[in-house]
Amino acid sequence: MKFISVYTWMLLSVFFAATAFTANAQVKDTSGTRGRWTAEGRADKITDKISHKVNLNKDQEKKILVINQDIVRRMDAIKNNPSLTKKERMTQFKALDSERSQRFKSVFTPAQYKKWNDWEMNKKEQLEQRMEKKRQKKEARDSTQQR
Repeated sequence: MKFISVYTWMLLSVFFAATAFTANAQVKDTSGTRGRWTAEGRADKITDKISHKVNLNKDQEKKILVINQDIVRRMDAIKNNPSLTKKERMTQFKALDSERSQRFKSVFTPAQYKKWNDWEMNKKEQLEQRMEKKRQKKEARDSTQQR
């Protein structure tokens, strides 16, 4: 009798655990962000990466965070502006990138700025290489489809 009782309790606990897990999995995200970071969250993440890369002190980190929050908000405004063409968006993004660089220059030491700038250039080179590989794959795929 005791064995049946223990077995029943184990079976019921597994059943309730499975039910709770399934019900939790079906809860929908009502925030509307669907996993996307807020502007402040993205700015914080960028600042953390920069801080670790160039060894910022606390005062510099606060100033860089303010700069990043401003730039990220303005980039979001550009992204969400439907009246802009792709070319206009890219021009404005480049202008914001230049502004960020100039503002960083006033916060970083010369050695930190050089380290950050080298890191940025390396990221851009890697991006260009990935884009070139994509372009080559697309050309290869297009040429095989034409045959």
